[in-house]
Amino acid sequence: MSEYFVHPTSVVDEGAVIGDGTKIWHFSHIQTGAKIGKNCSFGQNVNVSNNVKIGDGVKVQNNVSIYEGVELRDYVFCGPSCVFTNDLTPRAKYPKGRAGYKKTVVGEGASIGANATVVCGHNIGKWAMIAAGAVVTSNVPDHALMMGVPARLRGWVCECGAILSDDLTCDKCGRTYHESDSGLKEVK
Repeated sequence: MSEYFVHPTSVVDEGAVIGDGTKIWHFSHIQTGAKIGKNCSFGQNVNVSNNVKIGDGVKVQNNVSIYEGVELRDYVFCGPSCVFTNDLTPRAKYPKGRAGYKKTVVGEGASIGANATVVCGHNIGKWAMIAAGAVVTSNVPDHALMMGVPARLRGWVCECGAILSDDLTCDKCGRTYHESDSGLKEVK
């Protein structure tokens, strides 16, 4: 049996799977079928919907809802009140259910800033960084720094989080990158 922490004000539905070392804080709800990895942290008032898959080491700040159709890979960071959608054309009178949900995958190590919105059906690449308040309306390459409404490529970021210089070298940790079809790849 997994060993994890759930604050007494939170609800974990039967059928949710939670990995060792994960912490779920005040007033959160983890719904049936959600799969959460090890050593994750969920702040106050977080909702993880049915059948959502979340990797290891993920940190979700306060007031975030992760709807069905969204997948967070290992070490993703979701800033306070960031928003995920799962239906491009919702109508209260004509609900489509899961057949109408568009999938969104957030790649390993990506960070989504406070109050940013990720429109469904668009993937965020590994180690990408979405600025606070940005609105993602297209796929995001690996290591991309995205800012604005709609979010546009404004530069590149290192795995460590530092903004890369023009030669794609990190002044903080020394990693060097080159451009590829999917964004940036580290030079080994």
